[in-house]
This record gives sequence, C-alpha cells and structure tokens, in this order.
Amino acid sequence: MDRSPPPPRPAEIAENRLIEAILNGTFPPGSTLPNERDLATRLGITRPTLREALQRLARDGWVEIHHGKPTRVRDYWREGNLNILSALINHPEVLPPTFIPDLLQVRVLLAPAYCRLAFERARDEVKNLLEALCEVPDEADAFAVADWQLHHTLTVLSGNPVFTLILNGFRELYLTMAQRYFARAAARARSRAYYEGLLEYARQNQPEAAEALTRAVMLESIRLWETLAHNGHSAA
Repeated sequence: MDRSPPPPRPAEIAENRLIEAILNGTFPPGSTLPNERDLATRLGITRPTLREALQRLARDGWVEIHHGKPTRVRDYWREGNLNILSALINHPEVLPPTFIPDLLQVRVLLAPAYCRLAFERARDEVKNLLEALCEVPDEADAFAVADWQLHHTLTVLSGNPVFTLILNGFRELYLTMAQRYFARAAARARSRAYYEGLLEYARQNQPEAAEALTRAVMLESIRLWETLAHNGHSAA
C-alpha cells in the first residue's frame, strides 16, 4: 500500500515560491507585490490559485491584503506568527546568529512552568517517563528524540494546551538543533543528570525543586549552545 504523501496542491506550490521570493529579497518587507494578473502569469498559475495562496500567506503574517490596493509584504519578524517558523527553519540562511539563543531563552521562560505543573498534576506519569529516559543510549539522535519527548510530554501533562501548541511550532527546528547540541558528550551527560535529578524530585514529590532545576538547566543549555557555535559545532 502506497503511504507516500500526496503531491502538493498548486496553491501550496505558489505559496512556497512566494515565501522564497520574500526571503531572498525579490519581494522584501515593506514592498508591494505585482498586480494579480502579472503575478499569476509570473508564477504560471491561475488567478484563483494565486488568491488562495495569498490568503494563506496573509493568515500567517507574510502579506497584508486590502481590496483595491496592492498587497503589502509584511515585516515577518515583527508582524508574523508561529506558522512562519516552519518556513524559516527551511531557510537557515535568513536566520540571525542570535536566533537559537533567543529560542532557548523562550524555553527558559516556559519550561520551568510547564514542568512544575506536570509534576503537580501527573507525578506518576512523569516518574514513569523519566525512568525510561534515564536509560537513553549515549547517542546524539537518541538524546534529541528523548529530550523532545520529555518536553512535549511535560507540556501535555501540564494541563495547559497552549504550552503544547507553542512547542509544536518548534518541533522540526528543535529536533534538528538538538542533534547538533547532543553531538557533544558534555551536553548528553548534563541532560542525563537533569533527567536523573527530575526523577528524584518526582519520587520525592517536589515540584518546586523540579521547576528550579529545569530553569538552571535551561539557562546552562544556552551557554553550552553558545560554546558549541563558537567552536564551529565540533563534538567534544
């Protein structure tokens, strides 16, 4: 049975081509797109297909549509939303050097809160998960998946679905960057110690201590990432 994904629809292809044109500076932020007829001809699509693509772009914050006026390209860093992340991670050349540390800083703000909530609401489930994660093989790929599993499960167990939705917006980038991060033996060792520490706090029913440990480890992960970037992503 063929389980391959269906081919992209014409509107999706047009959407991706327009995103690439925005990111490569063909249509920079603040500029306006050509009129509908010319743009459809340029892309080799019908005008209804173009309208559908533009509506999708407007939904995510790439463009601003006003009937009777040219379509404006938004400043996607200031006016976009989480959906834009999916496109940006496929174009690492447009990401500023501070993007990953900035992303990790967001995790510093969120992870301690959803960790504490998960410990308070579902301690036994957290304990069972951590017991399994403490046995993760000492391999970068295995740690990347395990770390994602931990944080995703903690957001679910926190009882606040907004945490999960936010984290899901970073999934592909998270896994890609985690593989690079966990290429370092020191990063794997620190995370294993973190999992073991969380497990002990789960056994002792200490959600506040788990929250404090998570905050400290998330801050340390920023320093480790910056060291990794400075050393040219070499494993240690």
